[in-house]
Amino acid sequence: MIKAIIIDDSEQARQTFRTDLLTYAKDVEVIAEAGGVVEGAKLLKKTQPDILFLDIQMQDGSGFDLLDVLPEINFKIVFITASDAHAIKAFRYAAIDYLLKPIDPDELVSALDKFRLQHLNENAKYRLLNDSLKNHAKPHERLALHSQDKIHIVTISDIIRCESDVNYTCFHFNNGKKMMVTKTLKEFEDLLSDQGFYRVHQSHLINTKCIREYVKTEGGHLILNDNSMIPVSTRKRPEVMKMLEGL
Repeated sequence: MIKAIIIDDSEQARQTFRTDLLTYAKDVEVIAEAGGVVEGAKLLKKTQPDILFLDIQMQDGSGFDLLDVLPEINFKIVFITASDAHAIKAFRYAAIDYLLKPIDPDELVSALDKFRLQHLNENAKYRLLNDSLKNHAKPHERLALHSQDKIHIVTISDIIRCESDVNYTCFHFNNGKKMMVTKTLKEFEDLLSDQGFYRVHQSHLINTKCIREYVKTEGGHLILNDNSMIPVSTRKRPEVMKMLEGL
């Protein structure tokens, strides 16, 4: 059984979530609950879960305040939050799972499926999340990427391009290394579009800072700093021309 702890300052929310787990996650056992930051911190120092479902905003502080006092995070974190665009974007950069209230059963099942497949230490991801939230006025500088067996924290400016491979994405870096990541290109397009990345083709998302030249012949393609030749789709060509003029 997967040992779970729920920390939320609403007793009704905890009760509803317990019911959701009983209904949709038969292999999850709620071993303890807490109704706030102080109570939750004490609980986590003496009880080790496999997975923590953690509310963000509570009456005596935030879920982040709670995690900051823990010496180490050796359990999976799934944040529970109301809609907060900035926090949600930070979660996505750090590759940390979150559930929006009211809880969607499909999202709950998906978060637990990922936990079952990939048992990983959360410390690096949480540090990245904390940096993102504390420096929200600055552009994100790093990104957490899940490969099959590791979490890699990478510097965004080191990414030259991303290439679609069905439900995976291959990242190409300026040092020549490649990394296959278990998410679709669409997800990274949404995440990186305000970081100077542009999807020039159904299969290609590029870092516009790495464009060396645009070749108009043979349908049109871009040459990047790694000498890769990236096709530009017919539909995207006018947008790409306009984007290049603004660089």
